[in-house]
Amino acid sequence: MPTATRVLGPFHVCKLALDALDEVRRVQHDTLGRRGHRDDPLYRARRLLRRRADRLTGRAWARLTARLTNGDPNGEVSAAWAVAQDVMAAYATDDFTTGRDRAEQAIAAALSCPVPEVARLGRTLRAWRTELLAYFNTERASTSNGPTEAVNLLIETSRRAGHGFRSFDNYQLRLLLAHGMSTCDHGAPRIRGSRPRFAA
Repeated sequence: MPTATRVLGPFHVCKLALDALDEVRRVQHDTLGRRGHRDDPLYRARRLLRRRADRLTGRAWARLTARLTNGDPNGEVSAAWAVAQDVMAAYATDDFTTGRDRAEQAIAAALSCPVPEVARLGRTLRAWRTELLAYFNTERASTSNGPTEAVNLLIETSRRAGHGFRSFDNYQLRLLLAHGMSTCDHGAPRIRGSRPRFAA
């Protein structure tokens, strides 16, 4: 497909940024010497950190600020959170020019960040810069990876239902049985149902 344009899916780009943020939560172990416990500030902030800033309520903002103040003494998690927010904000805007500018700013901010995990994210985004920015040069409807993921899910479902059988007939039979169906003598599918129960 020589005329095709390679475009990075927004879901996967945002996932890379949030994965880097999750890795920076190592600060929790660095400061406390253990994995997160229920009452540890960064452990309690884990879900808030992955939420987009414009979707945080006033109460959620207050909780997030307090937990970062108590659990992030050097500001490493805060820096990673800011970069992840820049990446998500680039895709949240309806204007392609603004989104492209925000994506460029996110790459620059990640590259200049002193936190190793975030700098690594910046190098990854810089390596894929052309494919990342291509999203903002095309119609969004044509850059969705949703249909491909849906087909992949169907293929995975069929493979799991087949339990390693090599014959397609076995796959077909397993799929019918998995969906509560059986075959009649003439081969047509028939829904299996429980026998009706009558009151005594």
